[in-house]
Amino acid sequence: MDLVLRDATVVDGTGATSPYRADVALADGRIADVVPYGRGRRPGGRRVLDAEGLALAPGFIDMHAHSDLALLRDPAHEAKTAQGVTLEVLGQDGLSYAPVDDATLEAVRAHIAGWNGDGGDVDFDWRSVGGYLDRLDRQGIAVNAAYLVPQGTVRAMVVGWSDRPATADELDRMKALVAAGLAEGAVGMSSGLTYTPGMYAPTAELTALCRVVAAHGGYYCPHHRGYGAGALEAYREMLTVTRDAGCALHLAHATMNFPANAGRAGEMLALLDEAIAHGADVTLDSYPYLAGCTTLAALLPGWATEGGPEATLRALRDDATAARIRHTMEVTGSDGCHGVPVDWDTVEVSGVGDRALAGQVGATVAGIARERAEEPFAVARALLLADRLATTILQHVGDEANVRAIMRHPAHTGGSDGILRGDKPHPRAYGTFPHYLGHYVRELGVLSLAECVAHLTGRPAARLGLADRGLIRVGHRADLVLFDPATVAAGATYAAPRTAPVGIPYVLIDGRFVMEDGRRTGVLAGRSVRRSRAPSSRPPVR
Repeated sequence: MDLVLRDATVVDGTGATSPYRADVALADGRIADVVPYGRGRRPGGRRVLDAEGLALAPGFIDMHAHSDLALLRDPAHEAKTAQGVTLEVLGQDGLSYAPVDDATLEAVRAHIAGWNGDGGDVDFDWRSVGGYLDRLDRQGIAVNAAYLVPQGTVRAMVVGWSDRPATADELDRMKALVAAGLAEGAVGMSSGLTYTPGMYAPTAELTALCRVVAAHGGYYCPHHRGYGAGALEAYREMLTVTRDAGCALHLAHATMNFPANAGRAGEMLALLDEAIAHGADVTLDSYPYLAGCTTLAALLPGWATEGGPEATLRALRDDATAARIRHTMEVTGSDGCHGVPVDWDTVEVSGVGDRALAGQVGATVAGIARERAEEPFAVARALLLADRLATTILQHVGDEANVRAIMRHPAHTGGSDGILRGDKPHPRAYGTFPHYLGHYVRELGVLSLAECVAHLTGRPAARLGLADRGLIRVGHRADLVLFDPATVAAGATYAAPRTAPVGIPYVLIDGRFVMEDGRRTGVLAGRSVRRSRAPSSRPPVR
């Protein structure tokens, strides 16, 4: 054997097996033997690591990551490796960098600069999904990466940034692009239905694209049309789309936010339970925090951003249009703000593209306005114009009862939704997985250790159709994490969001240490994880 993990407490990822002590032997990047303690024989290996007192789990799978460019900039990727993450799912919220043509790439880079930076330090030497995945493999990455075809990017490439239905020919072209991306290895398709231009797609268009996803054995991962006003109707639309398309559904960062939805997670979960009882294939992910994170420009009404980033800036410069934007945002409720009038006291600046604006990071828009004796909208407008839409925000609109109820659901998986840029990013980017284990398992007992690990490993692996990942089983890939259940915790806080977690000394990918004794090794063991040609089976729901 290459390595034996001696006397580890195995938490196997099923959620059904209680933790047990065992020796786990690895060879050639896979789990070669699992010998429960006291069975007599003890495997030997070229190296033996004493894991007594440590829990051994499959590597954590981040079902909602925004590391599309971060993996290319910083292959070591300690934000995720230090948490025990061994696989991320990219291409989220309907906006990413493949498939693209030259014009679409430039527009998308500007549109989501608040998520990933403008990409000026990245060589965009691909245009297709397969080309992007090949680039990850060619460069070398610290964690494995799967990819979703981004529906908004596809629409931008074919229809443009206009709020209109696609023609029959345009729909055929979009279907072909989605099919090509899936054939090249994407695991499904994502949407961002509060973001332009994806939000301009009507239900029938989404259904047509989801039929393509279903035919290729993928799943649909929507950021649906609203998490505030009309949230239940938005969930119903996604259930209807995937039911009519015969497509598996994975709900992105499935939350019920804003004061009007406090304590109402049960209503949303009842919708899902009813659909599952009637045969729907539904899973979801969430992060264990109350604040959301997006761009400041995302709060604008969709009509004000029609035409793309430059058109948005022109709209903001025009006083009459800006007055309409303000009324929509503050009185009627913008679709970009989930149909809820914006509360500027909840909107905290977390990052800026222009370093000259860095002094505003960490303050709320309302707080800046009070300090300057200005109106909050005037502050937001000036910031958007000066920063060319690249400003990132935290939005403090969550509800703790909803967070706990959703994470208990048997279809739940873990996703960080981690935006890594900005001077003061959301701590979920650096702390999601240890926060689940430390706060919600050890401190609060919301989930048992075995249940929580299943939410972070076996369940997401099943959704992705990965038959040899997500469980501690002989023959499975040796993507593993060793952590101390008594001390594991997120170091990241809102005040210090890039603080490393504690209690996770070892992380292995392909049987090689990417974290050892709590330090990054420099090993780049990750690869692109591409969809199998065979349709994925229904994930187990326990």
